[in-house]
Amino acid sequence: MAPPPRSAHAAPPSREQRRYRLILAGFVLALVGLGASAGSVALHVLPRTFSRAQQQQIAAWELGKRWRTWPAGRIFPAVIPYEVPAAALDSGSPARLSATRIGIAPAASCSSATSQKAWPVLARQHCTTVLRATYQDSTGTFAVTVGVAVLPSPDQADDALRALPARSAAAGVRAVPFGRTLATSFSDAARQLSSISPAGPYLIMSTVGYADGRHRVRESADPYDKDEMLSVAGGIADWIGARIGAPPPLARCPGGPAC
Repeated sequence: MAPPPRSAHAAPPSREQRRYRLILAGFVLALVGLGASAGSVALHVLPRTFSRAQQQQIAAWELGKRWRTWPAGRIFPAVIPYEVPAAALDSGSPARLSATRIGIAPAASCSSATSQKAWPVLARQHCTTVLRATYQDSTGTFAVTVGVAVLPSPDQADDALRALPARSAAAGVRAVPFGRTLATSFSDAARQLSSISPAGPYLIMSTVGYADGRHRVRESADPYDKDEMLSVAGGIADWIGARIGAPPPLARCPGGPAC
């Protein structure tokens, strides 16, 4: 007797087989979910590290934004110490004095805040803006305008510095007088000495002269005045540059969800 013909389709799985397949599929999905959860936990809990290049990028970003994020009074503090060297005083010890801030000017364009000799050089290096404040020395005899010229990078600040005259009174920051102060008459014509120094992506530009506005006189006419002007202007510029240009700590991430 011949066997019965076979069906062209396999028999449907039994109830037990379907249940087994569902359990197996659920188990596989559970393993996948557990693996994803473990990876997420590891990402948030294990310490995260930055490469040296990333640390340098973060530091440069932190340094370059200070002119926008720091309060004006932090960039230009109300009082700044300075020192007149003993040799200038013909004394055995230097004189430690303080310069007092007269006023802070609004941020200005590089072309309006610097001289005609300076701003084309700054423009070639893409100077962004210049922040300025004016100080007086401890006696009220001298006035100092200090400017922070903002460049895109330390390299561009260095390039601009090399192209600018080092001490020319007419090749730096413009003086900023403030009405009803001892520096009411302090103008560009009263600038005696100027200096420029780098501080990261910034150039610290200072100019000093007599607060009463007297026009430029020969430095040899009064050597003591020259030494004191250099002392107060240099002390202010160095103080401001050392802070706004100080390298920030290297970025480190200790781990955790907030990292």
